[in-house]
Amino acid sequence: MSKTDPLPEYDSLLLISFGGPEGPDDVMPFLENVLRGKKVPRERMLEVAEHYYGFGGVSPINSQNRALIDALQAEFQRQAIQLPIYWGNRNWHPTIPETLSQMRDEGRQRALAFFTSMFSCYSGCRQYRENIADAQAEVGLGAPIVEKLRFGFNHPGFIQPMVSNLLQACRQIDADPATTQVLFTAHSIPLSMAEYCTYQTQLTEASRLVAEGAGARHWKLVFQSRSGPPQQPWLEPDVCDQIESLDDTNKLDKVVVIPIGFVSDHMEVIYDLDDEAAKLCQERGIRMARAATVGTHPQFIGMICDLVRERTTPSTERFALGTMGPWHDVCPADCCLYKPVQRGQRSPTS
Repeated sequence: MSKTDPLPEYDSLLLISFGGPEGPDDVMPFLENVLRGKKVPRERMLEVAEHYYGFGGVSPINSQNRALIDALQAEFQRQAIQLPIYWGNRNWHPTIPETLSQMRDEGRQRALAFFTSMFSCYSGCRQYRENIADAQAEVGLGAPIVEKLRFGFNHPGFIQPMVSNLLQACRQIDADPATTQVLFTAHSIPLSMAEYCTYQTQLTEASRLVAEGAGARHWKLVFQSRSGPPQQPWLEPDVCDQIESLDDTNKLDKVVVIPIGFVSDHMEVIYDLDDEAAKLCQERGIRMARAATVGTHPQFIGMICDLVRERTTPSTERFALGTMGPWHDVCPADCCLYKPVQRGQRSPTS
């Protein structure tokens, strides 16, 4: 296709995700893919490997992506959205090059892509776009065009299910959302990544919208799952550090933790919250409830359909709550850059 040829119509949806091991033999190769080129101590990689081995070497993300695809296919059929759904991962099979090869062989020319991330940052947006470009180059002639859908961090189809999940978590421990401490958690990222994107701003806005929707007055955005070297500054506070600080300052009776930064129960959610944070609360006599992720909630599935219709039918209303408006479809050239601090340099924000 030349630059002057008209673009073909959208003919498929590509689900882009992180990937995860499917058995014990996959764990180390998977982690080596994840950490390739990153300055993460091998001891940390081995520590994370044990998290996976504790679950039989199987990451929950894969089965959750399959469930998401099944739910989407059913809703596509109900809404007469005639786009076949494909799935490609950054770090494990099916990989993005494998999937683009399949799409090319099946005659797909132009796909919309849904990233399993609601928030903009290098690892959640730009890196996926780089992965797609690399895969297109690897596949070569005939590789389909792939265009991402906008982020839905403030879409009612994401916010409203999270409000329901927060209220349900409060009921689990007989907690009043107006008086109970609520901690919204997201994956921490390096400050040198955070300062070139709106990750923290989007997370804060989504947390505010969910808190207001649930009537939660005492809430804070915290972080989890940092993996970089100790000398590299990352977004803080850590969820467990925050629980300890709050309990030391003014004894906590109850706390609700809501993983706003995750769309499904990844290994980080299960280990960092359901294991580490839960054990900490048990040791301190704090009643903790962990809210569910959005998963395959019908409103979330409907949100993805809305995002697809925005692109296939331009007159479709672009829904967004709060003050930030609908996010952009096409990323600016400087969107979500990542400029790691070289050894011996200081981060501009440190």
